[in-house]
Amino acid sequence: MHFDVFNGDADGILALHQLRLHDPKPAATLVTGVKRDIKLLTKITGTQNSSITVFDISLDSNRDALLTLLGANNTISYFDHHFSGDIPDTSHLTPHINPSATICTSLIVDKLLDGKYRNWAVAGAYGDNLHDSAAKAAASLSLKTKEISQLRELGELLNYNGYGTRISDLHFAPDELYKALHPFEDPFSFLADSPDLATLRLGFKEDMALAMEQKEMDPGKRNRVYTFPNAPWARRVSGVFSNLRAREKKGAAHALIVENDDNSLRVSVRAPITNRKDADTLCLSFPTGGGRSAAAGINRLPAEMLDDFLMRFQTTFAT
Repeated sequence: MHFDVFNGDADGILALHQLRLHDPKPAATLVTGVKRDIKLLTKITGTQNSSITVFDISLDSNRDALLTLLGANNTISYFDHHFSGDIPDTSHLTPHINPSATICTSLIVDKLLDGKYRNWAVAGAYGDNLHDSAAKAAASLSLKTKEISQLRELGELLNYNGYGTRISDLHFAPDELYKALHPFEDPFSFLADSPDLATLRLGFKEDMALAMEQKEMDPGKRNRVYTFPNAPWARRVSGVFSNLRAREKKGAAHALIVENDDNSLRVSVRAPITNRKDADTLCLSFPTGGGRSAAAGINRLPAEMLDDFLMRFQTTFAT
């Protein structure tokens, strides 16, 4: 039995897609969720003597479940760019992990496959807000300007679809979106033929219009903070809005705070594009925090810790 475990954002979906174009596993059981649902290995229980491939979720956040699965004689290949901590030294685990701030999981798979499906990797990098890395990868493909713009849109739309606290927040469940694009070896054919993209384009346009009406909290500081209400549109658009603001003011850090149903706060942090570090360090210092050096988040920040977070956010990115 084989399991494919993947983050429900553009990077997770497109990393998996590349590898399965190269090495098909049509009977694989898919395990995924919304973008912030990262402890996905806990969903695989009682499994022995199976193979598992993991894409774009932190090893450190899944350590206990990973060790349990390895102890049950499962063989695991692990592709990721988030903080990993110590990597277990066992022949049952094959890690492909690179936490560099300029690398995403799609680019890790692309390197393994020697660029065989690089168009998809370019879209994945754009979806992860790694525009310079995406452009560098695209330069080897002799793409037209319009084609690069199409790959950027594809990555950003797939990424947009992954954000929410529950599957019902999303336009499409990530496993269904993966299944929809999986028959396509060429992303431009998917872009031309997929009715799902029209739904994502319209949703993106409507949600971003609402997002752009939201005002900056306490303007005038070096770094920018925004707050969104507890609403499905706010949860869906939080990632692409944060990425947009980060590209708009590359020397500043950005935080987006969205209200949760339980009165806690969902936080997205982007380190300055000119100095992509410490977002994970900041978020990991709070309960339910995680991520990578360039972009990280906190799933449920207690409301009473907001002032502490804001102070530490400004201090972390003071220069």
